[in-house]
Amino acid sequence: MLRFLPGVILAPLLIALLCLNVALCGGLVFVLSLPKLLIPVPIWRRAMTRLMEQVVRAWSLLNLGILRLGNRVQWDVRGLDGLDKHSWYLMMANHLSWLDIVVLFGIAGGNLPLPRFFLKHELLYVPFLGLGCWAMDMPFMRRYSTGYLKRHPHKKGKDIEATAKACAKLKHHPSTMINFVEGTRFTAQKRVKRNSPFQHLLPPKAAGIAFTLSAMGQQFDKVLDVTLAYPGSEGRIGRDILTGKLKHIVVDVEALAVTPEIIGDYFGDVEFKRQFQGWLNSRWQHKDAKLAGIGEQAELVVNLAEQRS
Repeated sequence: MLRFLPGVILAPLLIALLCLNVALCGGLVFVLSLPKLLIPVPIWRRAMTRLMEQVVRAWSLLNLGILRLGNRVQWDVRGLDGLDKHSWYLMMANHLSWLDIVVLFGIAGGNLPLPRFFLKHELLYVPFLGLGCWAMDMPFMRRYSTGYLKRHPHKKGKDIEATAKACAKLKHHPSTMINFVEGTRFTAQKRVKRNSPFQHLLPPKAAGIAFTLSAMGQQFDKVLDVTLAYPGSEGRIGRDILTGKLKHIVVDVEALAVTPEIIGDYFGDVEFKRQFQGWLNSRWQHKDAKLAGIGEQAELVVNLAEQRS
């Protein structure tokens, strides 16, 4: 393919192809959103949403194809057995790179319902982007701060009601709702700055995922705890994928039951808040141990290869 090209040529070429893919598929979604907006007939709108979902799936598969042009990647995907496109999932994942979104959409292409994100309500009014996200039935949510609720106590619980109402539009479209619980991409510098108790992760932020479960908990069939790793490319994932040096992608999926213990009033029930934070921190300890094991295994493989050579 294009793997023979030097990185200085390969990187801009791959970037150009990825941008072209976004422009074409994003433009098609925008064009399809117009008849959905103009014809407010439920069965028509559902049909248009399904058509746009196929465009997004094509976008995700084309992204993987573009990246394969420049990289010979070994994929290690675990835990997808028993999952299907007709169920509802809440996915919580660690966050390492912009590549995470490409990878998660890619593995969902054949095994999971289409990924979606919760978006801030203000994004609805961004030209083009807002209409496209609305057309894809991305749920827009309102979040009221503690200070706001103190000034307007009658608004308590209204944010969850509004989010649940926004999610009701998706009842005919099973989805995988993605939440990067750390809130930002992991780096060694951020780990030190946040005084993280984990070796390979930032401390998880519980409020967002607790809010999601409060609004949609009964709708989810499973919580998918996803561990992402790019052994051998730590700290330079984006650069490696664009210069043809990415060798290994690990996606470990653990399906968890949605139990009453993880659905509750995170913002008004102190005991539930403490319990939920404990549950999430225990999941992150488990994930941290997984990442340590993946790193040790990758190092062992490298050492064996060097000995053989």
